[in-house]
Amino acid sequence: MSGAAVLDVRGLRKLYGGRAVVDNLSFAVHAGECFGILGPNGAGKTTTLRCCLGLTNPDGGTLELGGLPVPASARLARYRVGVVPQFDNLDPDFTVTENLVMYARYFDIAARDARARVPALLEFAGLTDRGASRIDALSGGMKRRLTLARALVNDPDILFLDEPTTGLDPQARHLIWDGLKRLVAGGKTLILTTHFMDEAERLCDRLCVMDSGAIIAEDTPHGLIARLIEPVVVEVYGEGVREWAQSHARPVVERLELTGETAFCYMHDPAPLLERLGQAPELRVLRRAANLEDVFIKLTGRDIRD
Repeated sequence: MSGAAVLDVRGLRKLYGGRAVVDNLSFAVHAGECFGILGPNGAGKTTTLRCCLGLTNPDGGTLELGGLPVPASARLARYRVGVVPQFDNLDPDFTVTENLVMYARYFDIAARDARARVPALLEFAGLTDRGASRIDALSGGMKRRLTLARALVNDPDILFLDEPTTGLDPQARHLIWDGLKRLVAGGKTLILTTHFMDEAERLCDRLCVMDSGAIIAEDTPHGLIARLIEPVVVEVYGEGVREWAQSHARPVVERLELTGETAFCYMHDPAPLLERLGQAPELRVLRRAANLEDVFIKLTGRDIRD
């Protein structure tokens, strides 16, 4: 991987109530890449980000952000960092423009200079004509895009994004994806957590999967798919699919997972299974290539995490 490490995490540990929620975590993020941190609820993703930003003190390990030690020099390091939190925290008492200008003061940016940056930020977020709007007049997608624009007010080198598109409709998600791709193309470094596997597959140059506070896999999205999952997936739906799958699919597939009324059949050669499905017209079939979600489910399971 080219580029210097702008975030270097070594042996990070964080305990709550004597339990390690982040357990001996090590990874490096290089300049100019989008690095993803994936994991189910409770895996330790947000705690990891908070430690990296110096907002939570670790119980062990070392961290460097932008070449500066964290938490010792966290305040100074954050001057070159932008943060998109998991939940929007815009000030409802201010207009769109006022939110940007006031936030810039945290970085010691004069109001005049901040106002000069506003038009470009609004254009980036697709909010050019909403500068005078109150926050409560914006849609959820507009608020999320404004939160992203606000994170860029100090022209940061590094951008932390904690589930940036949660709760957005597909149109808003794609607009934000396009903006994030432009940032990486412009040399920014992105550190992203997300529950959307298609988002991670589209945006991330590399990623790690966390579970129970530890990294259980790390690679490029396509590298993880190639290494950890069978290349072909056939999903079979319909009444009686469990019984059919046990007797007809299991003998000819490499791996079978049953959840609800769906059989997920993983394999290299789907021909034998498709031949058997030809004799079961009552079942519905979807054949597709394996993706990052299949890897994630294989690594972390299908059980719901709260």
